Amino acid sequence: MIEAILNYQFLQNAFASGLIIGLIAPLLGVFIIVRRLSLIADALSHVTLAGIAGSLFLSQSVPFLALLNPLYIGIIAAVSGSVLVEKFRRLYKHYEELAIAIIMSAGIGFSAIFISLANGFSSDIFGYLFGSVSAVSRQDLFIVIVIAIIVVVFLLLFYKELFLLSFDEEYAKASGLPAKWVHLLFMIVTALVIAASMRIVGILLVSSLMTLPVAASMRLAKGFKQAIYLSVLFGEAAVIIGLVSAFYLDIAPGGTIVVTSIIILLIVLLVKKIWLSAVIKRERGSLV
Repeated sequence: MIEAILNYQFLQNAFASGLIIGLIAPLLGVFIIVRRLSLIADALSHVTLAGIAGSLFLSQSVPFLALLNPLYIGIIAAVSGSVLVEKFRRLYKHYEELAIAIIMSAGIGFSAIFISLANGFSSDIFGYLFGSVSAVSRQDLFIVIVIAIIVVVFLLLFYKELFLLSFDEEYAKASGLPAKWVHLLFMIVTALVIAASMRIVGILLVSSLMTLPVAASMRLAKGFKQAIYLSVLFGEAAVIIGLVSAFYLDIAPGGTIVVTSIIILLIVLLVKKIWLSAVIKRERGSLV
């Protein structure tokens, strides 16, 4: 496997992109879960799919678009979707989750239209849906690196603000924090991560990489920062094991990464249950 990575550029691209995504997706996922926005990744992924499908359809008749990487259109669609989610959240103040449902529905609708106009599922669409090891180009890797830098810089600059908004939004607003703008930037950065992840994990599965490692870490972590570290650790483990499995089994990497994440979660839950049982027995023994 190591020899294949050294010899084939597409494998180098896939593993480098996967390692970066395994870092930034759970990193943002912690804030997404704490803020109870886990469905936002699904909504933006469907909007991204609409952008990709629209780009592939229009490239059949517009020569210029045929030369343009569909990932760029996907990024534009994802960012636009994140801005619209914020607008709808402010419009439906007492039913904010409705904004996610509206954007998700729009993404699914436009995706279905563009895919049908493009004569159904092609190999390109399938790769974007479930990920593809061989489809990751050097240009895709460059885009992932740029987005990763944006994510890291954003979190370094706004960590305190995001932490405060995640645990006490009312106090954050009362203290003069520009909550609206920070949240909008957070949504845009989340959209960028989703768009960057679709080549490896796939559009329909990217939300799993942002939530499952976090779900596992929350069962073990004793604090917020520890949850972040464990989420990244579980995310990287899922990506590495998933990509290796996808290479040898010749299947979509998105599925193997997600299944690996589920297995890690189940192992963590089992270990936690065994540990709690041992603690209870020890406490009962000490009372006797």
